[in-house]
Amino acid sequence: MNLRTRPASTAVSTAASPGGTQRRGWSVLVLLSVAQFMVILDMTIVNVALPSIGAALHFTAGGLPWVVTTYLLFTGGLMLLGGRAADLLGRRRMFLAGLAIFTTASLASGLAPSAAALVAARGAQGLGAALLSPAALAIITATYTGAQRATALATWGALGSGGAAAGVLAGGVLTSAFGWRAVFLVNVPVGLAAGLASLRAVPATRASAGPRTGGRLDLPGAALAISGLVILVIALTGTASYGWAAVRTVAALILGLFLLGGFAVAERRAAQPLLPPGMWRNRPLVAGMVVMFGATGILVGTFFLTSLYLQDVLGAGPLLAGAEFLPMVVAIGLAAHLAAHLLPRSGARRLAVAGLAVLAGGGLALAQAGAHAGYAAGVLPGLVISGFGIGLVFPAATVAGLSRAGAGQEGLASGMMTTAHEIGAALGVAVFAAVAAATRPAATSAGLAAGYQRGYLVAAVVAAGLAVVALLAVPAARPAAGQRAGLH
Repeated sequence: MNLRTRPASTAVSTAASPGGTQRRGWSVLVLLSVAQFMVILDMTIVNVALPSIGAALHFTAGGLPWVVTTYLLFTGGLMLLGGRAADLLGRRRMFLAGLAIFTTASLASGLAPSAAALVAARGAQGLGAALLSPAALAIITATYTGAQRATALATWGALGSGGAAAGVLAGGVLTSAFGWRAVFLVNVPVGLAAGLASLRAVPATRASAGPRTGGRLDLPGAALAISGLVILVIALTGTASYGWAAVRTVAALILGLFLLGGFAVAERRAAQPLLPPGMWRNRPLVAGMVVMFGATGILVGTFFLTSLYLQDVLGAGPLLAGAEFLPMVVAIGLAAHLAAHLLPRSGARRLAVAGLAVLAGGGLALAQAGAHAGYAAGVLPGLVISGFGIGLVFPAATVAGLSRAGAGQEGLASGMMTTAHEIGAALGVAVFAAVAAATRPAATSAGLAAGYQRGYLVAAVVAAGLAVVALLAVPAARPAAGQRAGLH
């Protein structure tokens, strides 16, 4: 099966390569990547600003994490709706609508007068991101072919990891220099500029509603999905206070899984499902989703644990803690650049397996950092190794997952991939926080370090397990310039 799709529009400038393949300008990729970078950045940019936000808006200790999780849950829980809307209503239309909602909600977040107003605005940001991201990825998939598509998807995959890492650094800089509101307001001028430029550069596309869909969206299915995910995360985040065996925890887990099960049943019975059951028979897509889900959970969980370790154990301030993630950002970028060149030769399977093995090694290296380890010897090597592994995994998972997305399904497949990314982030924080909290004996440096070490070990085990999954299930998609890219 090849990786090509029909051109999105003849309005995109093209040039013939020596091999006869049409080459398209990179302006579309640049603009869409800027918008996506904002979406990914907001996953982590608020982390170091949380103490300032809590003090200014009088958040309770249990309510403050929802500044992060509300955004992630609405983004991930509504991503399938956004992907389907891109296919049914037009990709550029949904991209611009999502960008407008995201930018407006960023302004509302930056001006929020209360805790409730901020949480509500973060939910609106998540809605905008859920409309923006799958539409943008579908435009890229339909615009570029062959080696250009491999480069474009590798760049897109790197945004998912590098953006999250850069968010930690940007959050520290903005909070220290301008206050916590700046971490939201910075999106406003960028979003406005990207939207105006996209009106000219991004080609318009026709809606692709088929006879089964009739151009209608499954809103009840979306409600079941988002409700189930919210309750599931409530259960996981509550384990630190109530324990895994508490009635509250068990009841919430059962209810969350029941609602998600109801979503699956409803989708099978719906005449116009949000997620057609046949999509689950797309093995490369499912494999790419699993790898993306797990790798993102490890990445964001590592950010969470390491930011706490740097501040609680090593005594770093927010700005220094953010800056100490910079080597990881560089490692991710270098590995993603390397992945773009390796994908046409090595294929997605080999690259995914290699990246996950490296990621497991990074988790093991971080697990060696104890209460008395310094940054250079105890933390830096593990961050760099983990970053390099993530930089290889994300592009490989993206290329594999979209390798069999048929015409008219690019938005839905993209929505499924980005859903895996966002839900992996939300559950990654919840799970690794629960593991660290359950295993640290006391709020001393040694006790805190022991909890974080256990979390890193869990990350290494999960990465190793994902490597086995990738070896067995990820296809060897090899896009090549001027050739039909096959799954070998």
